[in-house]
Amino acid sequence: MARILIVDDEVNMRWALEKALSKEGHRIVTATDGTAGLQVVLEDPPELVLCDLKMPGIDGIQLLSRLREIHPSLPVIMITGYGTVETAVQAMKLGAADFILKPFDLEAVRIAVSKALGMEKLKEEVRFWRQEARGAVPAGLIGRSLPMQELLQLVQLVAPTSATVLIVGESGTGKELVAQAIHQLSPRQDQPLIKVNCAALPENLLESEFFGHEKGAFTGAAARKLGRFERADQGTIFLDEIGEITPAMQVKLLRVIQEKEIERVGGTETHKIDVRIITATNRDLKAEVQAGRFREDLYYRLKVVPVEVPPLRKRSDDIPELATYFVQRFGNELGKGQIRISVETMELLQRYSWPGNVRELQNVIERAVILCTEPIIVPELLPLEVLSPGSEHEGEGNIEEDQSAITLPETGLDLEAVERSLIRQAIERAEGNQTQAARLLGISRYTLIYRMDKYGIGKS
Repeated sequence: MARILIVDDEVNMRWALEKALSKEGHRIVTATDGTAGLQVVLEDPPELVLCDLKMPGIDGIQLLSRLREIHPSLPVIMITGYGTVETAVQAMKLGAADFILKPFDLEAVRIAVSKALGMEKLKEEVRFWRQEARGAVPAGLIGRSLPMQELLQLVQLVAPTSATVLIVGESGTGKELVAQAIHQLSPRQDQPLIKVNCAALPENLLESEFFGHEKGAFTGAAARKLGRFERADQGTIFLDEIGEITPAMQVKLLRVIQEKEIERVGGTETHKIDVRIITATNRDLKAEVQAGRFREDLYYRLKVVPVEVPPLRKRSDDIPELATYFVQRFGNELGKGQIRISVETMELLQRYSWPGNVRELQNVIERAVILCTEPIIVPELLPLEVLSPGSEHEGEGNIEEDQSAITLPETGLDLEAVERSLIRQAIERAEGNQTQAARLLGISRYTLIYRMDKYGIGKS
């Protein structure tokens, strides 16, 4: 059953709602006003919020507006004894799931709660399976950060052409997914996409895998075999780890690119092919050329359109969306249903540098989903290196700690005043950009929003 937050300043109303919904098996959390309710959501988001309209401090409409910023998909049911058509319309426009007027029948509340939870579950399933079926944006390419938007724009520009593409980036960034996206958006999308991991194939078999062989070409060649290039005819071939191929194979690959034809091992005939070539590497091929390990002419043939995939540490704003995607995916695959990530866990995920990039994040989330016994990912489920990212660089951490140290005056200080001042300075320096301001303060955007609300910063 669901975890539900009840926000109401009336003790009797909270008690009645908690009792009625607990009988349905729901886990209930209560808050006496909008500020306390917002803190609950920031610390451990529920699956549904029941909120009174008239409350001291932050009222129901203001709380609803804040929740739409923090958790756009969180269903909120508004309850009020002062309801009017205008307030109902305003609440629904802000995204309220339902609107109930006091006095009400508790059965009507149960029905509204069941309906809102069922609708949200259906929306999540539709979003998940639509994305899986469409496959137009692979998981590793999820993100709204500037580096990812620039990457996706480049993919959309190059995809309709037949230009050779060289994808570069660290291991785990999603180079194969970029190649897949280019193929899916190209006129060749209905033709084969053949993938070859050059580093995984033994050197003595690589030529046969690339170009095929005739019967009797070598010991064990009992029949003719088509190579990967022939199988990719009219489609796309993706050569991953291209920097690993030998100088001899580099010469043969260069000829295929120039002549657009292949010759099977042990054969004498040439076969014309129409194949788009996409390659990828985590090596610096220019440095390999300078060191004499990679042919310069082949390098420039492959680098007609270079595409660089940014490491995850340079697009940390995408981590919440990626982590949420993986949680939904593995939750469905493992039959664990809806699982959420706590605020503390998300902050840890965003602070970690992710040397293994998206692949490492995926593995960490899969592990956490496997180990979780409650429908929430808490910090204890993360590996040690994510929990204590500074432990691997203690020397560097000590330097940063010394530089940021503040000496406590003999007369003491007002900690809240200091925090309020630092938040205002960060907002001003970031020119109102909350994400950038949060990064300057070393906290998450969600925490910044809560503290801004706490101190009344940004209110007109």
